Amino acid sequence: MSSQTKFKKDKEIIAEYEAQIKEIRTQLVEQFKCLEQQSESRLQLLQDLQEFFRRKAEIELEYSRSLEKLAERFSSKIRSSREHQFKKDQYLLSPVNCWYLVLHQTRRESRDHATLNDIFMNNVIVRLSQISEDVIRLFKKSKEIGLQMHEELLKVTNELYTVMKTYHMYHAESISAESKLKEAEKQEEKQFNKSGDLSMNLLRHEDRPQRRSSVKKIEKMKEKRQAKYSENKLKCTKARNDYLLNLAATNAAISKYYIHDVSDLIDCCDLGFHASLARTFRTYLSAEYNLETSRHEGLDVIENAVDNLDSRSDKHTVMDMCNQVFCPPLKFEFQPHMGDEVCQVSAQQPVQTELLMRYHQLQSRLATLKIENEEVRKTLDATMQTLQDMLTVEDFDVSDAFQHSRSTESVKSAASETYMSKINIAKRRANQQETEMFYFTKFKEYVNGSNLITKLQAKHDLLKQTLGEGERAECGTTRPPCLPPKPQKMRRPRPLSVCSHKLFNGCMEAFIKVLAGEPRSPRMCPM
Repeated sequence: MSSQTKFKKDKEIIAEYEAQIKEIRTQLVEQFKCLEQQSESRLQLLQDLQEFFRRKAEIELEYSRSLEKLAERFSSKIRSSREHQFKKDQYLLSPVNCWYLVLHQTRRESRDHATLNDIFMNNVIVRLSQISEDVIRLFKKSKEIGLQMHEELLKVTNELYTVMKTYHMYHAESISAESKLKEAEKQEEKQFNKSGDLSMNLLRHEDRPQRRSSVKKIEKMKEKRQAKYSENKLKCTKARNDYLLNLAATNAAISKYYIHDVSDLIDCCDLGFHASLARTFRTYLSAEYNLETSRHEGLDVIENAVDNLDSRSDKHTVMDMCNQVFCPPLKFEFQPHMGDEVCQVSAQQPVQTELLMRYHQLQSRLATLKIENEEVRKTLDATMQTLQDMLTVEDFDVSDAFQHSRSTESVKSAASETYMSKINIAKRRANQQETEMFYFTKFKEYVNGSNLITKLQAKHDLLKQTLGEGERAECGTTRPPCLPPKPQKMRRPRPLSVCSHKLFNGCMEAFIKVLAGEPRSPRMCPM
């Protein structure tokens, strides 16, 4: 009956652990699906925009009737799409909003001009094609880093499972050794009781050596079982300590991933998208403003939407749309085995010295890693600033094309000397991609370093709390710490608002930061 209860208990613990791991795996898979869908949606948006401006350039020689027909074509496509029906108001992304306003402004257009035809064909469409290439390339690089993050998370959870099983095994052996020791003590007590009942005067002379031999055998058996019990108890204590330390490290790694790394990964996917798209729309705006002043009212509305192109706002929208897959999971709980009530790291002898040495090693390692990671972060910030300078260059003003002549030849001549000339394009694109590659290298290095610091810091803090390092350093005492008090068994329920439709007025990232309760670094700059 005891073995059945034990088997059932172990099975329940493993089943609960596996269910939690399965939930995390599902979230990780769904996260990539969500990011991939977002990338595909952007590519579709860019494809539609390219087709739109190409068609608009072709129809530009026609008059308002043909132009209105074009706008209606894309408007009806949007109205008939499921995405538009589902995300019409609540989840309207800023690039899509700009797209809607461009269509609205197109309906107001009534005149054609050759300058617009040339600008659309040789400027806007080229930019949109480049942005499409950027979206594919950045998503691929971000996915590679994301897969590495996922592998690291699964690795630490597997390590947690291993140390948990080891702890359970040693604890079971400790219980078995304790049971055998108690049995030996009972036999010894029983032997002594028999010796007291029988008077030594009644024993024959030849029976006395046999009685003493029996007593010695029992004492020897007790000593062996006592040694075995002490050995198993020490192994159990060490295994429990390793389990608790790995538990803290695993929870810290998972918390960091959901609170910081996921947000940074989305920022990597967004790198330069909004800035580049804003430049494209501003090129369109410059041409339209110089073509006809009577259309300024409608174009001002579009310009306001372009000014509001915000990667952070769109990121909030995406995370709110898929809040269940971006919400951090429950932390791993310590799973006591067979009624073991010690649920904290034990710093009593004989493991105190080992823990102190381990604590100082962690302290030294953390100091070195933090200095190294801070240098990487500074390099990362400087590289981001360089990328921002590249991606926010004000090259969208085409007013020079309208200064002297409205002919196509004049426009082509003006455009060839601008940012969009082939020589400048090749040079700037090469510089941008080289800087991006360096940025991703440093970002990967920073993520790896911060992940390691997070895990080591969690172990360091738990050891510091257990050993009372701070208080002993101030008081100058080396008094061994007491066994930590037994906490009451309470299971914190999962907040009902974690997976609700609206979180903190719909801002998933703000909600995650509230759960974290700590600043994040480095902060990815919105484009």
